[in-house]
Amino acid sequence: MLTSCLNSAPVSTSSASLYRSARLWVAALAVAALAGCASQAPIDEGGRQAGQWERQQADVEAFESWTLVGKAGLRTPEENTSANLDWNQTPYYFRMLISGPFGGGRSVLEGREGRFSLTTSEGRFEAETPEALMEEQLGWSLPVRAMPDWVRGLPGDHASYQLETDELGFPSHLQQDGWEIDYRDWEQAEGMWLPRRLVMNYGDVRITLVVNQWQASE
Repeated sequence: MLTSCLNSAPVSTSSASLYRSARLWVAALAVAALAGCASQAPIDEGGRQAGQWERQQADVEAFESWTLVGKAGLRTPEENTSANLDWNQTPYYFRMLISGPFGGGRSVLEGREGRFSLTTSEGRFEAETPEALMEEQLGWSLPVRAMPDWVRGLPGDHASYQLETDELGFPSHLQQDGWEIDYRDWEQAEGMWLPRRLVMNYGDVRITLVVNQWQASE
C-alpha cells in the first residue's frame, strides 16, 4: 500500500537536518513575533499611547496661557442646569464668560490674585476670592483657583492630593481640596493630549465640563 511505503521510507541525514533547521526557524520567528507584540505600546481607541503623558507632562505644565471653549453642567439636589463657558487664562489673569441658565443669563468672572469681580445683569460685584464672589451672587461656586490646573489634568501645587492613572499612564482620578475629579475623555490640541471631558464632585455638587476647543493664547 502507498501508506505503508511512505511510513517505511528511510529519511536521509540531510533531509532530517533540513527538517530540524526549518523547525528552528519557525520557532525563532514565533518568538520574534511574540516579542514584537509584547514591546508594542498599548493604545486606546482615541489614539493615546502608553508613556505619552509622562513625555508631555512638562509641556502641559508650561501651557499656562490658553482659551477654553466648552459647556459646563451643574447638578445639585435643588437644580440640574448647564451653561456655555468661554474661559481665557494666563498666569496672572483670568476671564470666564458664563452664558446660559446657571450663568444667570450672562456673567463675567475675572480677576487676578487678590482682586476679583463678577459682572451680571444686576451689576458689578467684588470679593477677595472668586469662590466667595460666586457663592454670594449666584448661590453656587466653581473651584476657580484650582481649576486652571485641574482642567489640564494636573494637581494644584497648593495642597496635598491623591492621583490615580489609567492603564496608559494618563490621569484618571484626582482628589484635592475635598473635590474628586474624574477624567473621562481626552483630545489632541496644541500638540498635546488635553482633557476633553471631566467630572468634578464635591459633596452633593456635581460639575461636568465638556471642552469643545483648546487654543493657546498670547
